Amino acid sequence: NDFAEVYKRYISEGKTEREFASLCAEELEKQGYQNIDNLTTLKAGDKVYAINRNKNVAAFVIGSKPLSEGIRVLGAHIDSPRLDIKQNPLYEREGFAMLDTHYYGGVKKYQWVTIPLSLHGVVVKKDGTSVNVVIGEDPTDPVLGISDLLIHLSGDQMQKTAAKVIEGEDLDLTLGSFPLDDDKDAVKRNVLKLLNDKYGISEEDFLSAEIEVVPAGPARDYGLDRSMIAGYGHDDRCCAFSSLYALLDCENPEYTACCILVDKEEVGSIGATGAQSKYFEYLLEDLLQLEGKNGSLRKLLTNTKMLSSDVSAGVDPLFLGVNDLKNAAYLGRGVVFNKYTGSRGKGGCNDANPEYIAWLRNVMDENNVNFQTAELGKVDQGGGGTIAYILGNLNMDVIDAGIAVLNMHAPMEIISKADLYEAYLAYLNFLTK
Repeated sequence: NDFAEVYKRYISEGKTEREFASLCAEELEKQGYQNIDNLTTLKAGDKVYAINRNKNVAAFVIGSKPLSEGIRVLGAHIDSPRLDIKQNPLYEREGFAMLDTHYYGGVKKYQWVTIPLSLHGVVVKKDGTSVNVVIGEDPTDPVLGISDLLIHLSGDQMQKTAAKVIEGEDLDLTLGSFPLDDDKDAVKRNVLKLLNDKYGISEEDFLSAEIEVVPAGPARDYGLDRSMIAGYGHDDRCCAFSSLYALLDCENPEYTACCILVDKEEVGSIGATGAQSKYFEYLLEDLLQLEGKNGSLRKLLTNTKMLSSDVSAGVDPLFLGVNDLKNAAYLGRGVVFNKYTGSRGKGGCNDANPEYIAWLRNVMDENNVNFQTAELGKVDQGGGGTIAYILGNLNMDVIDAGIAVLNMHAPMEIISKADLYEAYLAYLNFLTK
């Protein structure tokens, strides 16, 4: 329960990749980790970390073996499906100030209407000044939302498919309805005045803003027995949190232990902060140079073992038909190993080698860690991917290992507290084997 309470704070306060990365960096510094940029040498026992563009966190506990003999990597992503505001988002229509958005990642758009929403992000002015924005989380804050058509007038709407009942261009937030004066766009100008009074930003500053629309409110215990946690962003911050805390509790490992948290997984792991970025390879090259033993990056990667710490689809008693129940993930049964994800004929998957799986089985069994294996639904039911194949392309041994989730990608997701802690134990024993 103590572990779950700390986690609830992380996902309540870290609803964007920037916020979550900042929380992780604060904890790393609190626990004595040094920024790699400040080091000139590296030795066994050193605890170091790096931040990339405020959205990636990489932390290491240097082992007694040379880096070229391989390292142990826990990799998770810290972005989640959401709505992003557009660069020119503000407009007024029929007496309402509105905010135009573009959804991010795989969402069921109808799940995002008529619920309390908040704004989280950063506005960067032309002079380089950054302004952090959070609206809708403090109990004294107003919340925002997206309206829906009342049932009495929704005859035509109800004939649409679920994919079309709410269109992407209709996911616009209501910001206000009170006019500043009697002139044109008075409601919009009143909203701009409020934003300028509180944050010192103008409408033009939205051009260089990164503001995300996320569910308002903290994570909560779920179920009368408090066995679960309801919150936004379990995918994949529950695995990111467990991975980070496994590293924090890793002392004097034989092989260098690593936790790498990345961005953009929900849209293909692209860009400078995604798993496909060269950043991780560059960072490992820096570590080899600091180690000073002329180690080979190729050998380091080839000898590395990794857990792609990502969530799995939990069996829902209301939707049993989408799973092969003997190859499915259940809440409360421990960490989930997915030999492969992908879709159709395993398209886009990693498909871990059996030798590596056997090694992991031994680690789990020797340390009494509860684990299960699963696929992502029935064959041809759908599918999805993780960052596993990307690191596998670097010739590492990689497998997906994470936590079963209900309501995945919805504004409110559900996980088991027992699974959260069991994942932490699995990750810790993986690092210290």
